[in-house]
Amino acid sequence: MNDILARRARRATVGIALSAALVAGIAPVTAIAAETSSPTGAVALQTEDAAAAKEKAYAAMQEALKNLEAAKDAASPEKIAEIDTKIAIFQENYDTNLAQAAIYKESLPTMQADVDAAQAECDKAHNRTRALEAELNKIDYTTPAETIWQLQEAITEAIMQENSCEDRLEHCRMRLESYKKLIDNLESLAGSFKTSVDGETAKRDTLLDNLKKAQTAYDDACKAYEEAKAAADKATSPEITQPTETVPS
Repeated sequence: MNDILARRARRATVGIALSAALVAGIAPVTAIAAETSSPTGAVALQTEDAAAAKEKAYAAMQEALKNLEAAKDAASPEKIAEIDTKIAIFQENYDTNLAQAAIYKESLPTMQADVDAAQAECDKAHNRTRALEAELNKIDYTTPAETIWQLQEAITEAIMQENSCEDRLEHCRMRLESYKKLIDNLESLAGSFKTSVDGETAKRDTLLDNLKKAQTAYDDACKAYEEAKAAADKATSPEITQPTETVPS
């Protein structure tokens, strides 16, 4: 309030000087220049500038305080704890799904071996069937009926064996593919949980970083205000505002 009154007094002084100049027939610019170039005028301008700088610094400090309070609210211990809880849950789900996928992966080599073995049995049964059919095709009218009947029986059994091997091969393949699909799903789910972990972690880190920056900005604003206040107080001190009296010789 004192700073504002001082500036008003300064403007009034300039106004009086301007009015006096007009009455005396002196150019206004010359009168104002004379006023501001005098020791008293220079001190008044210095005081007004210092007061304005102080007010500006105070406003900046208040704005920094407002931002700091908002950052504290956004990064309150309760909200940070809530985010940490989410991170812990997502991390646990990520670890669980990844561990389960790893367990299923351990079975893949055995399942692949079962598929390979079933494929080998199918190939063997198929070759036996083809061989018996080829032998049957070689018979002629001299071949005993008993031999022909035995070949036909052998071919029938071979075909049944071949079909059984193919069923087993299909079962082994389906089981292997089912495990692979399950592993993919678990790893995909784990990936989504990992994304959530990273997202919440980034959110928490951003809030804490913003709080740190807001605190630093407020501290700097307080320091700047104290410096501006000290400068304003110095500008309004009696040693500066009072012109030096000249003692007549």
